[in-house]
Amino acid sequence: MTLRVGFSGFGAAGRFLHAPLVEAAGMEIAAVATSRAAEVSALHPGATIVSGFEALLDVPGLDLIVVVTPNALHVPQVEAALEAGYHVVVDKPATPTRAEGEALADLAEARDLKLSVYHNRRWDSDFLTARRVLSEGRLGELRGLRMHWDRFRPQVLDRWRDRPAVASGNLYDLGSHLIDQALLLVGMPDWLQADVFAQRPGGVTDDGFEILMARGDLRISLGVTLIGATPRDRFRLEGLNAAYRKTGLDVQEDQLRAGVSPFDPAFGIEPESQWGEIVDGEGARNPVRPERGRWLSFYEKMREAIRGQGEVPVTMRSAARTIGVIEAAHASARDGRRIALDAEGRWQ
Repeated sequence: MTLRVGFSGFGAAGRFLHAPLVEAAGMEIAAVATSRAAEVSALHPGATIVSGFEALLDVPGLDLIVVVTPNALHVPQVEAALEAGYHVVVDKPATPTRAEGEALADLAEARDLKLSVYHNRRWDSDFLTARRVLSEGRLGELRGLRMHWDRFRPQVLDRWRDRPAVASGNLYDLGSHLIDQALLLVGMPDWLQADVFAQRPGGVTDDGFEILMARGDLRISLGVTLIGATPRDRFRLEGLNAAYRKTGLDVQEDQLRAGVSPFDPAFGIEPESQWGEIVDGEGARNPVRPERGRWLSFYEKMREAIRGQGEVPVTMRSAARTIGVIEAAHASARDGRRIALDAEGRWQ
């Protein structure tokens, strides 16, 4: 039986980054709560359009609610959807605080419902390639992990992402991806120290950050700027035998916005100009063929989890640990101190 999905919100993220993948995974977009009724009807003529979230929960026959609203609405909407008996996917950042994420995880478990967070960047081409390079051991023992996501957007726009609100700013936005990826690659660091800042004229939320972390002898550096006309390496892994470096961003978002099908043979394939390379101690440079990016895996795994045939693609508890690191980074920047983290990322 085809799973029926209801969307709460249908902005750019819902339209381009979720809806095509939901349909490609064989699920039906059955209902949408949105103010963009004409746009949704043109794209998904079979969907029921409602004006508010509460009305969405009253649409009969839904199996899954996808929450792609502004960050401040995530917690109340996820909680209400779970209370109403629906499985839920929520866009990242899942919650403003770790405690709220863990409370939602408890609620989903108590009601035997599937709850997952859309950390789609776990299926980026460059991240999958970095994991493969590490597993192959070609770099030797890892001593440096440097990940950056630089953009050139010097103007502050009139949009909710640039307005002061809970869980606003770039540390919650792009930072949640970078931290999630770093934790998956090397585990929870022992400590962190962060600088979180706003550099653009008129900015009222953080638009950049630099986080230094350590796990034993390994140093981890994560950074974002919105005034990066010459972006730094997206990934740089430094081992005792060699280093791996990679520029450019995964292509799937641009492809989805351009209407490319997730089943297109070129989908998720990075151009050769963006391939990474391994550089050894003698300076020899060896190109690395990238893995194919595949965000579709998220919704395929979610479909199977709802059918009782596997685990959810990203647990709320793992996303909550990422949020806890974000909270620690904000505290470090605010107080000007290094913060120790325990094995689960808790701090004081």
